[in-house]
Amino acid sequence: MKKIFTLCAFLSLFTTTFSQSQVEKNKVIAANFVSLFNAQKYDSIVLTFSPEMKVALPVDKFTQVCNGLKVQMGDISNIRFVRFQNPTAFYETNFSKGKLGMYITLNAQNEIAGLLFKAYTETPSIIRNSTKMSLPFKGEWTVFWGGDTKELNCHVESEAQKGAFDIMIMDTDGKTHKGTGQSNEDYYAFGKELYAPCDGEVVLVVDGVKDNIPGIKNPIYVPGNTVIIKTDKNEYAFFAHFKQHSIKVKQGQRVRTGDLLGLCGNSGNSTEAHLHFHLQNVEDMNIAIGAKCYFDKLLVNGSLKSDYSPVKGDKITPTN
Repeated sequence: MKKIFTLCAFLSLFTTTFSQSQVEKNKVIAANFVSLFNAQKYDSIVLTFSPEMKVALPVDKFTQVCNGLKVQMGDISNIRFVRFQNPTAFYETNFSKGKLGMYITLNAQNEIAGLLFKAYTETPSIIRNSTKMSLPFKGEWTVFWGGDTKELNCHVESEAQKGAFDIMIMDTDGKTHKGTGQSNEDYYAFGKELYAPCDGEVVLVVDGVKDNIPGIKNPIYVPGNTVIIKTDKNEYAFFAHFKQHSIKVKQGQRVRTGDLLGLCGNSGNSTEAHLHFHLQNVEDMNIAIGAKCYFDKLLVNGSLKSDYSPVKGDKITPTN
């Protein structure tokens, strides 16, 4: 099989892995932020910002924000590192008057490129789905990435995507396209219908990202055209790389198993048409923790399986 670029490439936007050194750099900068915040040295904090952040939050504006935060919450007594989703670290932040979550994003120069305080809600992680899941397509597809090891699944190094699948359609020769593969329409998966795998609420729709020329990925919006479904058991089913303007559902809409979501495409950080699908514990992929997904009933390499999580190389077909 040839290599494809998928959401795995999110890992390489800044570095190839979530290295311990990155975590430690973020912790140092977070500790420095706390010290300067408590000392009301807001101009010194701004000096640690990226050029874009300095434009968005100049000293006078940032001072107003910090003064308001200090009046409402007081000084920061301590912070606790919770998790790192490259390039953002999430901290439980205890103030003298309460608790918030703090998110610090660093750029390649270790400057603060993103800073956010919000209500602290550490959502419990999930190990696997408790929601009954069906395969979200018709016909036979092949798992390109899937499983629990790096050899089987490039996604395992991402906290949010560690249980993800990349799935495509292959012919009897193992090819994913006809002809030269220079056009999206050459790819067997391109334009194929994708369906809701479960009942739930659509909580996010992105539908305006152009499909890539095969072989040329788009790292600006990594997932491309996206649908996220929140299940009734607070599990989030994440679909990426839909065909542009093909999504048939809207944010806030209730869907049932088998409802048409849209068409498979090649948008986002992808080099050919395929489905990226994973489960996570919250909506925001930047802070989410991924979970393993088991499908209720399916054919795997021609044999009937129940409550099965596919792995790389499996040829999978829905039974209905």
